[in-house]
Amino acid sequence: MSTIAVVGEIVADAVLPPGAVVDGVAHLTVHPGGGPANTAVALARLGTTARFAGRLSNGALGALCRATLEASGVDLSTSVVVDRPATLAIARLDAGGAASYEFYTEGTADWGWTDESLAPVLDAQGGAAGHPLAIHTGTLALALQPSGTAIENLLARARGRMTISVDPNLRTNLVPAIVYRQRIDGWAALSDIIRLSEDDLDQLWPGWTPGQAATHLHQLGVALVVVSLGAAGAFASLRGERITVPIAPTALVDTVGAGDSFHAGLLHHLAEAGAFGGRLDHLTIGQTGAALEFAARVAAVTCSRPGADPPWAAEL
Repeated sequence: MSTIAVVGEIVADAVLPPGAVVDGVAHLTVHPGGGPANTAVALARLGTTARFAGRLSNGALGALCRATLEASGVDLSTSVVVDRPATLAIARLDAGGAASYEFYTEGTADWGWTDESLAPVLDAQGGAAGHPLAIHTGTLALALQPSGTAIENLLARARGRMTISVDPNLRTNLVPAIVYRQRIDGWAALSDIIRLSEDDLDQLWPGWTPGQAATHLHQLGVALVVVSLGAAGAFASLRGERITVPIAPTALVDTVGAGDSFHAGLLHHLAEAGAFGGRLDHLTIGQTGAALEFAARVAAVTCSRPGADPPWAAEL
């Protein structure tokens, strides 16, 4: 069984559906969330060993989030518990189930990583399953400071022996788009896999096609570029070989965690194919297409139920 290390935040997602404010009272449902944590949960449920490096709050919302990680089988041997509140996100749903977010991050648990505290992620003896073959990160922990620099340093140290996956997952209501534009090329130089959403693409390089973005990222050293296209499916370019796969049908409830589940499905399938541990040198476009189709099925199940609740392997 492959081990994938996941580094980043775990967030309490307070989901606000349409019409949930009644008589001046907001009726929210709180789910564990945060891009990296969602990815770790989805990986573990699919059967990959997901070693999550998170800074877990010891408060009530932190306990809720930790319980979901543990129940999903996530390896927490490189996580730490800190005496700070959990990060809170308000996920406002529109009539079509799409989510927009506002974040409360000041003084919360997730952003205090240092080079020293992240060192165990690369320890071959850490956790239950030995040395990870790949490392995944992204979303806010990579964009905010001081955690972002520490994670970048970790990726640089890991690159000699691990496949690097990044999902920038832009949150421009908290981190200005200009910050992502200034840093994306540096992230790409450290990465083997980058996945973008349509919104990410538009905010990073307005007017660019997925193919133009892929060409740019390949020039910086990224082997596999994936762009999620919403209802149009997903585009991928493997060193210039391109493929597009359709979405999997689903009864849409909401899109919370859909991208994270998709990325986890992609990583799980590539791990099963033996692609990790280097620069994806032996990955074929056919294997890539199969991984994208599997990822679309994983995301479809997540979209069929509330919050970031990815499927277990048996559900597929």
